[in-house]
Amino acid sequence: MRRVSSTKVPQTKKEKAEFISEKLAELYPHTTIPLDHEDPYTLLVAVVLSAQCTDKKVNEITPLLFAKARTPLQMMKLSVEEIQDIIRPCGLSPMKSKGIHGLSRIIVEEHGGKVPQSFPALEALPAVGHKTASVVMSQAFGVPAFPVDTHIHRLAYRWTLSTGKSVEHTEADLKKLFPKDTWNALHLRFIYFGREYCPSKGHDPRKCPICKEIGRKGMFA
Repeated sequence: MRRVSSTKVPQTKKEKAEFISEKLAELYPHTTIPLDHEDPYTLLVAVVLSAQCTDKKVNEITPLLFAKARTPLQMMKLSVEEIQDIIRPCGLSPMKSKGIHGLSRIIVEEHGGKVPQSFPALEALPAVGHKTASVVMSQAFGVPAFPVDTHIHRLAYRWTLSTGKSVEHTEADLKKLFPKDTWNALHLRFIYFGREYCPSKGHDPRKCPICKEIGRKGMFA
């Protein structure tokens, strides 16, 4: 990717995308998903649990759940109520427990006990939407994907990379701006940066490593 001069204020979307990509790579050279897991299945379950729940809380709960069942076959042998009792602190436990039990059964019965490696098959599983499937495809199987969560959606709008009113629109815009081979690391870097430097509330753009550079002409929200 062509290096953007540090003396030039990035103005076009392409210039801003190049600057942002370089800055994020500089700040976060090593990217690992913040959800503890051992394999595609434990990652899938952790991502399902992360809906409207912090990664920290998920990482506290998954060891308790996986001590009882860490494979699809073991999980489907638990009752929905047993799963719900363990994951209750993550919130939305009635829905998540049914989803985890249901997806485990389908993985065993329809996929030979292995997490499927395709978007359609993953998105057909209970409690698995496009974002969850994208995380699993990118982080478990290395398939280029750009999962968009609330952090990424917010930053893409703030940095005027997208005017998307939905995460689907934002995802499409970001995929057009950034090279495909950067997506898997970049979506994690967006998340790390949003949490550390660019929160939704109490944000001071003058102290933000990116907003203070691309926002000199009021280009941030």
